[in-house]
Amino acid sequence: MRTVAITGAGSGIGAATADRLSRDGHRVIGVDLRGAEIEADLGTPDGRRSAIDAVAEASGGALDGLITCAGISGFPGRPSSLLASVNYFGTVVLLEGLRPLLAKGDRPSAVAISSNSTTTAPGYSLELTEACLAGDEAEARRVADEVAGESMIEYAATKLAVARWVRATAVTPEWGGTGIRLNAIAPGMIATPMIDEGNSDENLAKQLEMFKQTIALGRAGDPAEIAGLLAFLVGTESTFFCGSIIFCDGGTDALLRADDWPARWEIG
Repeated sequence: MRTVAITGAGSGIGAATADRLSRDGHRVIGVDLRGAEIEADLGTPDGRRSAIDAVAEASGGALDGLITCAGISGFPGRPSSLLASVNYFGTVVLLEGLRPLLAKGDRPSAVAISSNSTTTAPGYSLELTEACLAGDEAEARRVADEVAGESMIEYAATKLAVARWVRATAVTPEWGGTGIRLNAIAPGMIATPMIDEGNSDENLAKQLEMFKQTIALGRAGDPAEIAGLLAFLVGTESTFFCGSIIFCDGGTDALLRADDWPARWEIG
């Protein structure tokens, strides 16, 4: 039995993953704004500290796995700064804060949630991505609201920041160097409450329907399909994954960018 903490465990991919791991016989510690064993607002520094302390207590000081599913989508009237705080800092601060618990675990693994919007959504702000990666939350929030665009666009900027942080951090002495696997997945359109919310707005619903046409398999994914991938990545049969960003999007990225990846490494 492995002990795995999951943020965003109250709904969507997080709930499906918690269910999958529990059915597989593992101990799951769920974290969410509501409806989970640990209730905390990961969009705030106090909420993150509270969550880290509560997970440490519930786990007995050691974790075998950590999955950071907590996130929020763009929506009309929703500030981009909220996405920066929840999607990026709510992910990275939890990963950093719980790393010492993973260091005490058995074949430990952490998985963050990025998005295929990082490669398939046009026009988002790289300045916001860079501001997040600089680590100053107040400045990142300022850039999000004063420089970047509306949150429907900037969701991808926050998820790109997550992916780049994972790539850079996974290979450091503190993570890969101590045997802690750190990876991320990039889901496409998954049938979750996040998509339901988007469909409640007429203009967003039209955009989502257009995006659905880019899915080679012809349908949105099921949260249980993503849960299966996450269960593998925090399990004991994925022990050579380190710094990977794994797309699971029904073929959207391949359809839109068939020749863009792998990219040849140019020297000089």
